[in-house]
Amino acid sequence: MKVVVQRVSEASVTIEGNVKSKISLGLLVLVGFEESDTDEDIEWMSNKLVSLRIFSDENGQMNLSVKDVSGDIIIVSQFTLYALTKKGNRPSFIKAAKPEIAIPLYEKFVARVSNDLGKPVGTGAFGADMKVALINDGPVTIVIDSKSKE
Repeated sequence: MKVVVQRVSEASVTIEGNVKSKISLGLLVLVGFEESDTDEDIEWMSNKLVSLRIFSDENGQMNLSVKDVSGDIIIVSQFTLYALTKKGNRPSFIKAAKPEIAIPLYEKFVARVSNDLGKPVGTGAFGADMKVALINDGPVTIVIDSKSKE
């Protein structure tokens, strides 16, 4: 399981001209799954995400989590995080979980993050053509892989 976490001052997901999710201060999270991902990966990643201290405190130091600042989260499925680009110029996505595996994992992850955050999180729509807009605050962008728990 991989995520790209972006600290945002605002973000939205639009599908077919309709805004599905919109937040101000918070995190925009792109998430991709591989077939070997488990509930343990989801639990670890959710805890890491809501506890990650990437918001500034009164001294300008990144010491506060999204929970500490009462921020919001949007989670967008992103199978392209598992793109393989070593051979040729066309990415291969064979490492990305197929929809029948990825959709239940995505739904579990959204539910777990919502529970850990203590409020609903915004989403996109799995497999939809989405327009994701954001203002990256900082910019702060962090990549986390549940298989590399460092």
